[in-house]
Amino acid sequence: MRDMINRRRFLKTTGVLTTGIGLTGLGGSRLLAAGPKLAAGAPQAEKLGWRLGALFNCFRRPIFYEAIDKVDSLGLRYIEGGSRPTLSKEKPDVHLDRSMSAEIRRELKCRLADAGVKLVSYYSNELSDNEQQCRKEFEFAKDMGIETLVSEPPPEAFDMIEDLCDEYRINVAIHNHTPPSRYWNPETVLKVCKGRSKRIGACGDTGHWMRSAVNPVEAIRKLSGRIISFHFKDMNKYGRLDAHEVPWGTGKGNVKEMMKEVHRQGIKPLFIIEYHHHGPNLLAELAQCVEYFDKVAVELAAG
Repeated sequence: MRDMINRRRFLKTTGVLTTGIGLTGLGGSRLLAAGPKLAAGAPQAEKLGWRLGALFNCFRRPIFYEAIDKVDSLGLRYIEGGSRPTLSKEKPDVHLDRSMSAEIRRELKCRLADAGVKLVSYYSNELSDNEQQCRKEFEFAKDMGIETLVSEPPPEAFDMIEDLCDEYRINVAIHNHTPPSRYWNPETVLKVCKGRSKRIGACGDTGHWMRSAVNPVEAIRKLSGRIISFHFKDMNKYGRLDAHEVPWGTGKGNVKEMMKEVHRQGIKPLFIIEYHHHGPNLLAELAQCVEYFDKVAVELAAG
């Protein structure tokens, strides 16, 4: 009952209850019944100031409302979005991007508040050297409460993007794909960040580092002071483009050492689970990742 009251208070303070959607709207109907929990989240990691969430495309179908429910089932409170997913089966032509109407945005906010999940970051392909286009993306992020835009902008755009980061108080985290992607090498990310606002930094994709034969522990150490978030992964192979995700602690990535290095630096990045290996035990494997992460956090907190 207390949880329901707290959610009502949250919805009221964010203005959702006054929009006409209310508690019986698309998101509000779930207040009366939460789905089964597959994991208990990462409460010990939160004591270190670490937030653990998941990318929308961890799950088999790119439907964002379903992804919110899956994140909730893992006991997690954070999700990263992107422009690819449709919002719901009922609205297959509506995508999670700035084209959403004000009404749809209110509906989405209600759904997130109902689940207790925050749309904390968003993968954007729209950050370029076009200021008008970038400003629209920042306006969308501000409206949705997004803290960080994950992107791979061209180097020449960063003078303008830095100004927008400071104006809107929103971070831009530079993501790395595999070669010939522009930012596969951490040195390139550091070069772009040099001398800039701390709102410009890295979204370290540990899986793509491994595919690129970049040691993720060394990359984290090299990017010290510039890490904003992670697309966190463990992989079954190192230095191979055909590598795929495996439950954390069972692959070649040395996840525990990655976490130790983050702890040594004393930083509080956002950890986002990204998992494309959609086998028959997908949710169980994601739950295993969550449980491993929190177990290691206990060890780190104990010193």
